Amino acid sequence: MADAKVIPFDDDRSRARRRPARAEGEAPVRALPAQPRGQDRTRDRDGDQEAGEDPGQGLASGSEAPGIAAGEGERDGWERRLASGLAFLRRRVTGDYEVDEFGYDEELTDQVLMSLLRPVYEKYFRVEVKGIENIPAEGGALVVANHSGTLPLDGLMMQVAVHDHHPADRHLRLLAADLVFMMPVVNELARKAGHTLACGEDAERLLRAGEIVGVMPEGFKGIGKPFAERYKLQRFGRGGFVSTALRAGVPIVPCSVMGAEEIYPMLGNARTLARLLGLPYFPLTPTFPWLGPLGALPLPTKWTIEFGEPIPTDGYPLEAAEDPMLMFNLTDQVREQIQHTLYKLLVQRRSVFF
Repeated sequence: MADAKVIPFDDDRSRARRRPARAEGEAPVRALPAQPRGQDRTRDRDGDQEAGEDPGQGLASGSEAPGIAAGEGERDGWERRLASGLAFLRRRVTGDYEVDEFGYDEELTDQVLMSLLRPVYEKYFRVEVKGIENIPAEGGALVVANHSGTLPLDGLMMQVAVHDHHPADRHLRLLAADLVFMMPVVNELARKAGHTLACGEDAERLLRAGEIVGVMPEGFKGIGKPFAERYKLQRFGRGGFVSTALRAGVPIVPCSVMGAEEIYPMLGNARTLARLLGLPYFPLTPTFPWLGPLGALPLPTKWTIEFGEPIPTDGYPLEAAEDPMLMFNLTDQVREQIQHTLYKLLVQRRSVFF
C-alpha cells in the first residue's frame, strides 16, 4: 500500500511530551490549516450536490414527467454516491490522503466515522443542540464540558453536534486521557477522529492553529461517579485548561450535556477488579455485568447539549496565564455556568427518555 502525503505541522519537531507513534505505512502528516476548517466551504453529507449548485439546474420546466425525472434523479444520486465510495476506497488503498501531525484523518472522519455515529446521535439518543452559534465561526476556541455516563460517549456526541450543526462547518478536536491511547483499535480510531492527549502543549498548538478544542476537566471522576451524584459536577482540576486558553488568547465556551448520566446508571464500583484490569473503575449497573454483552448496551435516554456564552480571554496580559488566583476565578466561573445550565435543563426536562 502506498504511503499518503505527509505535510509537517511546522519546522519545529521538538515535543515536550511524546505523542502516540503512527503505525508503519500510515498516512503521513499534513499541516493544520492557517484558517478555521470549513471557511468558504459547504459540506454535502451525501455528495449529491456541489457547493452552490442549484438542485434544479439542468431540468427544463415541463420537459419530463415528474415521476420519470424523480426516478432518474434518484438513480443518478446513487451512481454518484457509488462513484464517490469507490474513489474513497481507491484513495485509502493507494495512500492518496492526508493526516495531520496528530493523526487526524478528516476524510475518514467525515465519510465513515461520522456516518457511523450519526444514527446513534439522531435516532438513539435523539440529541437536541442549543447555542451552537456560541462556537465562533473562525479562529480557535476551547469548549469545556461536563463529563458523565460511565463510558465517554458524551464526547463523541459533542463531536457530531459540532460537525453537523455548526453553520461554518467546524470540527471539534477532543483532548483524551492516556488510557484511550493505550487501548488497541480505540487508539487508532481516536487519533483518526482528531483526538489527542490531554496535554497543554498539544492543546495550545491546536488552538493557535484555529481549531476548536474540547476538554472535560472532570476526567474519570466525572464519568465514574455514582448514579446518586448525577449532574453534580466534580472538581475541575487545577485550572490547566484556563491557562491554555489564556496563552492562546482564545474564548472558553462552556458546554452542558444532559442525558448521558442515565445511559449506564452506576450503582457500584468493583475496585479490586478495576485494579487487576488497570482501569480507573469497574462499573456495576442494573444490567452490567449481569446480562453479559447485552448489559453493555446504553439506555436510550434523550440528550440535550447546550453551548453557553463564550468567556473571552484575549483581554488579559500575557503573564495572566501564570496568575493562580485568576485561573481559579475563571475555572470557578466556567464550572458554575455549566452547573447552572444543567440545573436549568433538568427543570425543563419532561422525561429521561422522551
